[in-house]
Amino acid sequence: MKTVRAKNHSPLILPSDQFNQELVSNVHPPQWQNPTPSGRYNLVIIGAGTAGLVTAAIAAALGAKVALIERHLMGGDCLNVGCVPSKGIIRAAKAWTAVKEAEQFGLQVSGEVKRDFGAAMARMRKLRARISHLDSAHRYTKLGVDVFIGNGRFTSSSTIDVDGTSLQFAKAVICTGARAAAPPIPGLDQVNYLTNETIFSLTDLPARLGVIGAGPIGCEIAQSFARFGSQVFLVEAMHGVLPNEDTDASEIVERSILRDGVKLLCCGKDLNIKLVDGVKHMSVDSHGQQYDIPVDEILVGVGRTPNTEGLGLETIGVNFDRKGVTVNHRLQTTNPKIYAAGDICSPFKFTHTADAQAQIVIQNALFPHPLGLGYASTDNLIIPWATYTQPEIAHVGMYEKDTQAKGIEVDTFTFPLNEVDRAILDGEDEGFARVHVKKGTDQIVGATIVATHAGDMISEYTLAMKGGLGLNTIASTIHPYPTQAEVIKKTANAWRKTTLTERKKQFLSKLFAWSR
Repeated sequence: MKTVRAKNHSPLILPSDQFNQELVSNVHPPQWQNPTPSGRYNLVIIGAGTAGLVTAAIAAALGAKVALIERHLMGGDCLNVGCVPSKGIIRAAKAWTAVKEAEQFGLQVSGEVKRDFGAAMARMRKLRARISHLDSAHRYTKLGVDVFIGNGRFTSSSTIDVDGTSLQFAKAVICTGARAAAPPIPGLDQVNYLTNETIFSLTDLPARLGVIGAGPIGCEIAQSFARFGSQVFLVEAMHGVLPNEDTDASEIVERSILRDGVKLLCCGKDLNIKLVDGVKHMSVDSHGQQYDIPVDEILVGVGRTPNTEGLGLETIGVNFDRKGVTVNHRLQTTNPKIYAAGDICSPFKFTHTADAQAQIVIQNALFPHPLGLGYASTDNLIIPWATYTQPEIAHVGMYEKDTQAKGIEVDTFTFPLNEVDRAILDGEDEGFARVHVKKGTDQIVGATIVATHAGDMISEYTLAMKGGLGLNTIASTIHPYPTQAEVIKKTANAWRKTTLTERKKQFLSKLFAWSR
């Protein structure tokens, strides 16, 4: 999101249309007046992204006196430059592709089909503004939270300064998140480039888009913009795309984005950026072939830097490094009065992880152990995640490589979508469901789904893991037919078949022969 500072010191989000003006009026109101502090707060939270918002809302609902500080936009990355805008454009790109592929479903599209990238982006901004009401300063004030718009800085282990106003606290929480970081690519600092924080400000479709990094952000944006009509060049240092996923899962996504027109330059070496007659060029070696590619825009989709600057952490005994703030399993920093949650301290930089960590902070910061409630811990979190390409990849728990590294023997069951009736009928039969169980048991230790709605489907495995339910429970649960989620039950059925040993089969054969 491209921003500049307006005369009234509120951010001017570009483009400055009615939707972005509505967004700003909610998450950084131009004429906002900070409240006057009255006494010590139970909890002061710096940062109003997901972790900060959830912490503030729950604490206030419990009756605690809470202050929430945000220097930029409430809602953080998720609302403003992450989950919300990206899924908005992914949906638009999917609609464009549906029209393009409509003939296979018997729909003849005749005449000129007009594509309007500006309208697709305006739709995203409109919906983002609508959602922003939930994260607004006005709503949180009504929830009983004192909302301060400004720069928060620790001045002691019990006080925070917000642009000259001192807030006293019993406990504090750091929820300042992380921001896009640029890798050390020669020449990158000599050109204007995009990150997830600026690409959603575009109103015109770049004819040629270079994308650096084939992780989740890079793949989602590359595929979407290719579907919009950009010529997209996706550069990745490792082989293929989504290198952290199972190879056969990422290969399905790779084939899909290649069909959409993305040019993949993987195993990229010696990447450098330069300007030639005012035009950006990406020079890279991919699989031994040298490429020099002129592009109109470059998106950098790798690297995150924690927002630790300007907080005064070094003066209050809170340790931090390039990965973020150091916390223990209770999310307590090296200063026992101060906690942290979300991207500022977590290796799992997801909105839903920040939400879960906020609830851990609430229990540990507001309800000390002597009250008998016990400590909440990050050790017990079971965290799923998804990449929203077409098809999506979703995962929870351990990969097989993780089980091997930990010496855990597993049985693995994989069922393809091309044997699931609904997936065939939907024309979405590329993919599979895979589940790992401890060897000789039905205890789930990890699962991966590749499917159009994998992000929606992974929760069944996640719930089973959280509840201590195994594949036997899934196999005996009635699933509606026909759905793509039936693939999950089919993995459980595959496990169940292995429980019928040859010895059991021989015994049953004798039993049935005797009973005839």
